Amino acid sequence: MNEYDFGSRDRAQKPQGHGNFDEKIQYLLGAEEQLLQSISARAPLPEVLNGICSALDRQIGNVVSLISLPTDDASELAEIAMNATLFGLHTFCSTGVVAENDELLGSLEMYCCVPRSPSASEVRLIERAKCLTAIAIKLNKEADDQGNCGMSGNRPAPGRVREWPVSTN
Repeated sequence: MNEYDFGSRDRAQKPQGHGNFDEKIQYLLGAEEQLLQSISARAPLPEVLNGICSALDRQIGNVVSLISLPTDDASELAEIAMNATLFGLHTFCSTGVVAENDELLGSLEMYCCVPRSPSASEVRLIERAKCLTAIAIKLNKEADDQGNCGMSGNRPAPGRVREWPVSTN
């Protein structure tokens, strides 16, 4: 066992050995390989996006993430933000997911139990998650455009936060 291997597959792996840090392969999300396999296997988009959120939440800790699409109901998204506030959560990150041509593909909202901003290492995780999200959404759109019934109709509902109880009773 090397000095960075603690037996967890869900943790980011640190580069080993010596040399230029930028030349090392970094796994910013511990579950990135599984996520990429799901994306390439054309897993349902909600499943992939939920996996990205879960991986991001585990890596950063004490956050809850939600990826939404431009087609999602704006009133439902506003209700989610209101519920987050009711539960004492603060906006940790709110950012768009864009394609190379600057087309808005979706958004990533993250909430935290304490008011704070992401650290530099957390920003790298968020950027990687946005990249994976963009790939998944683009492939899903391409499949929909080609009439691939295996993936059409699999629009994600903002279910990550909807799982929270409506009241504390």
